[in-house]
Amino acid sequence: MESAIPPHLQTTRSRHKRVPDDYQPPYPSFVARYKPNVDRVVMAYFGVQYRGAVPLAATEALAEIDRRLVAADAPSHRDRAHYVDQAGYANEVSVAYWDDVARFDAWFEPAREAWTGTRREGIGTFIEVLRPAVARHETLFSSLGRPEGVAVIADGMSGEVQEHAYWGGMRDRIPLSQTDAMAPGGNPELVRDGARLRVVAHDNLCLIRSGQDWSDTEASERKLYLDDVEPVLREGMDFLRDDGLAIGCYVNRYMRVLGADGSISEKSYGQSWWRSLAALERWAESHPTHVRIFGAAMKYLSTLGPSAKLRLYHEVTVAAADEQFFEYLNCHPKTGMLAAVETVTA
Repeated sequence: MESAIPPHLQTTRSRHKRVPDDYQPPYPSFVARYKPNVDRVVMAYFGVQYRGAVPLAATEALAEIDRRLVAADAPSHRDRAHYVDQAGYANEVSVAYWDDVARFDAWFEPAREAWTGTRREGIGTFIEVLRPAVARHETLFSSLGRPEGVAVIADGMSGEVQEHAYWGGMRDRIPLSQTDAMAPGGNPELVRDGARLRVVAHDNLCLIRSGQDWSDTEASERKLYLDDVEPVLREGMDFLRDDGLAIGCYVNRYMRVLGADGSISEKSYGQSWWRSLAALERWAESHPTHVRIFGAAMKYLSTLGPSAKLRLYHEVTVAAADEQFFEYLNCHPKTGMLAAVETVTA
């Protein structure tokens, strides 16, 4: 049994884990392992937003970002997903990952100008970037063999880890939690740069991407997931999308991953920005919407046991203030972190 925290990031704890040292989790889970010389990763979300049928400007913008995502200094991994937000706008989001900040910096500025520097008729564009130290980041996978998200750029996966299957495991997997409460500091502020709107958030902002992959399931398991689990998951995702601000969730997106040809895959993920890790933990541990998600998932897994083919994963980051960048052009006022500013200034 390994610790989720790699040896080179382990330190003398001043804050204790939620479980004793001899804790044995009831089922296996795994985490991504980066090379020890990787001290920072980059996760960048490039979104295009529109109403109704896909306008030509959106198609052209997506083709532009596709070209840049395979150019010099491009990311080591990228994927794209689609969702409809609380205001009824369709959004397509390309997510890109780097394990070399210098390479990202060389790539980013011209890409930023091309994406949010030019207003396009009928669409909005946005950029949301975190560049966290790996000590502020954790991942978790229910199985090996198919990494997703930031884990694709890791060196590999761990063996079975101890810190999971209990409330508090998410925090215990983040190396910084050994010595730091990671409490939020300050409030989001809006900065206007001509037509562009930037949000300066605050210290210890939390991001989670939590995904499901049912592409390997056979007919009976797929039906069980889509009939009994996914509707409960969607209910919780819709709650966070529509009413999450009251509990510290600035924005939530329940996304369907798109294939290389633009088709809808049998993968989804929720992606949300939270005021703090503590706020995310409170929702996970006690809010009725997540209690129902957890209950449906446990019933599903207990019914199928080791034969379950559903793959689950997540990545969680608690970012320092200087590790964040949020910029929006021609987007509606509840887009992404603009919703956080609207709430603070209302």
